[in-house]
Amino acid sequence: MENLIFSLNATVPVFLIMVLGAFFYKVGWIDDVFASKMNKFVFTVPLPVLLFGDLAAVDFEQVWNLKFVVFCFAVTVVSIMISAGVSCLWKDRSVRGEFIQSSYRSSAAILGIAFIQNIYGTAGMAPLMIIGSVPLYNIMAVLVLSVFKPGQPWINRSLIRQTFKGILTNPIILGIAAGLIWSLLRLPMSQILAKTVSSVGGIATPLGLMAMGATFDIRKAFARAKPAITAAFIKLIGFCALFLPAAVRIGFRNEELVAILVMLGSATTVTCFVMAKNMGHEGVLSSGVVMLTTLFSAFTLTGWLYLLRSLGLI
Repeated sequence: MENLIFSLNATVPVFLIMVLGAFFYKVGWIDDVFASKMNKFVFTVPLPVLLFGDLAAVDFEQVWNLKFVVFCFAVTVVSIMISAGVSCLWKDRSVRGEFIQSSYRSSAAILGIAFIQNIYGTAGMAPLMIIGSVPLYNIMAVLVLSVFKPGQPWINRSLIRQTFKGILTNPIILGIAAGLIWSLLRLPMSQILAKTVSSVGGIATPLGLMAMGATFDIRKAFARAKPAITAAFIKLIGFCALFLPAAVRIGFRNEELVAILVMLGSATTVTCFVMAKNMGHEGVLSSGVVMLTTLFSAFTLTGWLYLLRSLGLI
């Protein structure tokens, strides 16, 4: 019972804030434009500030873990390969790009940091997990969406260049880099700056989660039922069942293991839908997987946390 309560305390508050966002949307206090601006604001300002503050306040040698970063990168590569293989089940070639992207691409920033913060009080290993996985998420998303773009049998090179530029100017990556440099140089942080950073970073999680809840539409989840359900199963259960035992065997525990769980088993990011639409895909499958994984990750993440806690791994 103690382990179940621990798991529920970690996951339920996160999803209750999303439900609150859905309620605010229902009563008209948040509309589509406001939710979109909230998402962009969280991604651009408070989330990078939150990550900067967590990293700048600790010793660089204690934070950096090359084995962990390499593991996250390697698992992401294998996950993409598995998703690409499973996508061959669908005869409609135009569906494959969206299927691959939505099967492996997690909401590692907003949802991931929310879970880890809820358990440990800080972003923990999330920044290093983001370094190991998110740049690869973006690069491979452009590649697969270009390769399987309806009516276009070749890769759009200009989009690949834009993606590399986007990674280098990504606010979250910049926030992580600034925090690591600050920690490496052992620069002092005044109380005024520390409180300001803490206040700005503190609004990242609730705002981001409410914006996600406001954009939730269950009707979109079943527009392409079979590939959407398959992708959601892979995202929430398949990769966790495959890679968590490997992570445990290598020796990852506590914050490291929770960060890996978030990378593998959190909901598919809304960015999948945005990128698919912008690159000429219909976006129906992407939005369906986002909705399904967002809905059911409340149960699957609770289950995975309960299992890890019961085994004494976190």
